[in-house]
Amino acid sequence: MKKFLMSIMVMMIAVIMGACEKIAVLDPKGPVAKTQADTIIFSMLMMLGVLLVVYILFIVIINKYRASKLPEDYEPPHEEGSKWLEIIWTVIPVVIVTILSVVTVKTTTAVETVPKGHENDKTLVIYASSSNWKWHFSYPEQGIETVNYVNIPTNRHVEFRLYSFGPITSFWVPQLGGQKYAMSDMVTKLNFVASSEGSFIGKNSNFNGEGFAGMEFEVLAMSDNEFNSWVTDVKETAPALTEKEFDKLLEIEHLGRKTYTSTHLEFRPAPEGENAGHHHGSSDSESGTHDHHEMDMDMEGDK
Repeated sequence: MKKFLMSIMVMMIAVIMGACEKIAVLDPKGPVAKTQADTIIFSMLMMLGVLLVVYILFIVIINKYRASKLPEDYEPPHEEGSKWLEIIWTVIPVVIVTILSVVTVKTTTAVETVPKGHENDKTLVIYASSSNWKWHFSYPEQGIETVNYVNIPTNRHVEFRLYSFGPITSFWVPQLGGQKYAMSDMVTKLNFVASSEGSFIGKNSNFNGEGFAGMEFEVLAMSDNEFNSWVTDVKETAPALTEKEFDKLLEIEHLGRKTYTSTHLEFRPAPEGENAGHHHGSSDSESGTHDHHEMDMDMEGDK
C-alpha cells in the first residue's frame, strides 16, 4: 500500500512538471511574466509540500493504528485531547496563508510598477481597446494604429492602456504578463517588457459572447531597429484612419489584420482625464454609442 501511494505521487509530480513546459504562463519571456510565473510555481510547491505531509501522515496512521494490529477485546483509552497538537495544526495553516499572502502582495506590487532595470526606459505607450471581438492598438507617439496585432520593441518598457467600446474584456498575453480588464468608462494600465524577440499569442480571458474563442491577437517583439523600420513602412504605405472608417470597424464583429497611419484617439479619445465617464468622446452616431446604452442604463439603475 505504501509503495503504491508513493508511486502515484511520483507519477503525479512527473506529469505536472512535464506539463509545465507546455503551459504558456509558465514559459515567461519578460520580467513581469517571470515574476508571476515564479509566484505560481512557489505556490504550487507549497501546496505540494502540504499534500506530501498529509499523505505521509495518512500512510503512517493507517499502518500503525489499523484494526488488524489490535486484539479483539481491545478498548481504546479515554483521551482528553492534546493542547499542543491543536495549537500546531492551527498555527501551521495560518503560517502557510501568511506566507502566500506576503508573496502575493509583493508580486502584485511589483507587476504594477515599471520592471526593475527599465526605470530609465523611454516608455512606449500603446492604447489597446476592444470592440465586439476585435482589438484596436493605437500608438499615439508614432501616429499609427493596428487591428488584431501589435508590434513592440524588445527590452523596452511598454505601457498598455486598456479600455473597451462595449462589454468588459480582459487583455492577456500569458508569456509577457498577467491579465487586466478593459472597461468602457475608464482606462486601466498594464506594464510589459519583452526580453527576447518572438511571436506571442494574446487573448481575451473574459467571456463576452459567441466570438470570445476567436478574440486573439499576435504580439510581435522585435529589435528597436526593426520596430522603427516597421513604423516608417506603415507611415509610407498604410491609409489614414477616418472616423467613418472607424465606425465601420466598430460594427464589424470579426475582422482580420488592419493597419492605419493615424489613430482613432484624435476623434474618439480614450476614457481618461476629462474624457473619463460614459460615452468617452464618442459621436452621436449609432455605431459609436450602441454598445454603451444598456450598460449605462444598468449602472444608473443601480445608483
